[in-house]
Amino acid sequence: MAELPNMKMTKNDMPTQDPKVRAHNFEEVALGYDEATAIDEAKRCLHCVNMPCVAGCPVKIHIPDFIKKIREGDFEGAYQVIAESSNLPAVCGRVCPQESQCEAKCVRGIKGEPVGIGRLERFVADWHAMHSNTPEHCEKPNGHKVAVIGSGPSGLTCAGDLAKKGYSVTIFEALHKAGGVLVYGIPEFRLPKKIVQSEVDKLKSMGVEIKTNMVIGKTLMVDELFKMGYEAVFIGSGAGLPRFMGIPGEELNGVYSANEFLTRSNLMKAYIDKPVTPIMKGGIVAVVGGGNVAMDAARTALRLGAKKVYIVYRRSEEELPARREEIEHAKEEGVEFRLLNNPVAILGFRNPDNKKDPKNVFVTALRCIKMQLGEPDASGRRRPVEIAGSEYEFPVDTVIMSIGTSPNPLIKTTTVGLETNSHGGIIVEETTGKTSKEAVYAGGDAVTGAATVISAMGAGKVAGQAIDDYIKSKNAKSRKK
Repeated sequence: MAELPNMKMTKNDMPTQDPKVRAHNFEEVALGYDEATAIDEAKRCLHCVNMPCVAGCPVKIHIPDFIKKIREGDFEGAYQVIAESSNLPAVCGRVCPQESQCEAKCVRGIKGEPVGIGRLERFVADWHAMHSNTPEHCEKPNGHKVAVIGSGPSGLTCAGDLAKKGYSVTIFEALHKAGGVLVYGIPEFRLPKKIVQSEVDKLKSMGVEIKTNMVIGKTLMVDELFKMGYEAVFIGSGAGLPRFMGIPGEELNGVYSANEFLTRSNLMKAYIDKPVTPIMKGGIVAVVGGGNVAMDAARTALRLGAKKVYIVYRRSEEELPARREEIEHAKEEGVEFRLLNNPVAILGFRNPDNKKDPKNVFVTALRCIKMQLGEPDASGRRRPVEIAGSEYEFPVDTVIMSIGTSPNPLIKTTTVGLETNSHGGIIVEETTGKTSKEAVYAGGDAVTGAATVISAMGAGKVAGQAIDDYIKSKNAKSRKK
């Protein structure tokens, strides 16, 4: 007789570091399930025949199948089920917004909390990393070369899928370390760098070559890649161009984009004593924005020694776009939220002892205006409206702008025949990732603007399959001639 499901209404709690402790270190906040907890959580799955959770997954992981394996205690089997669809389960289990994707479709969520799919995915990936050294299966080399631009989630996924099919793949990465936004944008306390490095090393073991410090559009042009023997190119260069508000004072010392702030901290070791690339130490910090990146920046500032950190956001808490988990973690750690506030100017002070230095003007305060919510805008959220005469100032030493990013403009401005939209995103066929330029495909944030890791991975999978189809079709035609 089949074992009845666990009908507990809530997920098993995720153990975490104590907030008072973790606010002062960069160690991972969430500690992960143990085997017994994972099995207990897996038993909450009803194994629905129509599998609505799979429909919510951008890479279509067979979720009930891998959860069934956990329930049976076959953790390696569970990993193999996930690996059929995802190259980055340890990453996705930590940073993907499951609550708005697979878990949002879970039937258990109708009258309680959904199954902790993300937590189970993380458990399986971590168990595999600790207990298995089985190499990834790849087909025999097929003699065809593909270039991948960018080593973020879309690039890593596309490269991995093509390597498994026998292609010789080279990833060209602009920075000195592979991983893209996974290493420069997401803090250690949410996604340890050793996990990203493990995924990169796995690709290398599959024969993928990774060339760092290669800025495509400067070091090499896309057209040059074809002359080097690559038969197709995938562009996954991300959305690394920060946006600013255009208010007075954004040019002052002590004003950062969240992109710069997190890159300095995550990848350039600005957190060490006497850093090569210095960043704020102590003082009062205001982070403008309400998304996951804003939470990352605010929580990083705390760990760098900030005396006080504020999130300044023009809407109410209900409209905050960040994950609920990240908002709660930020609050627990001491981040203060100034909601329904919008900056209108950043004020500065020039050091009288160094009047000749134009850069010697430092942030002293943030001027804001209070807001109220009006009618919904195009996004469906209530539109913030200024309250006349409500301007005020409060002292800050650092301002971090986290109001979004746009696709890197370099490739589109240096590649003939590559069409882009008004936001700078590369225009592609939705079902293939094919661009307007022959044999060039694209996906991830370079197409959509800043989005989720898993959606970028989904785009990488789509493009990888399309590239395989394209090269096979091209060679079949050449053989007929």
